[in-house]
Amino acid sequence: MKATLLFKDHIPQPPHGFVELVLWLLPKPIAGSHHLYKYRLALVMNGICVLRYDNEAGKGDHKHYGLVETQYKFESPEQLLADFWLDVAQWRDENE
Repeated sequence: MKATLLFKDHIPQPPHGFVELVLWLLPKPIAGSHHLYKYRLALVMNGICVLRYDNEAGKGDHKHYGLVETQYKFESPEQLLADFWLDVAQWRDENE
């Protein structure tokens, strides 16, 4: 089985930004993760990635909020999206 793209979306975020959401279903977990998903969720404002959730091989699940990187406890794709959108709202509250 090959990796299956579950979704890829680009959502404008006024006034000068966007959200990119990418989620793959994998045949086996990547190094550092214990689930079958590969993901990249990002908030980019004025050309700068200000928030990103991802699970690159070897690092496992984590998020970047500004310059701070912390571990992220992946539970499900639905929870991942909910957590990401909560952080988007928090970033907007703090920066707009």
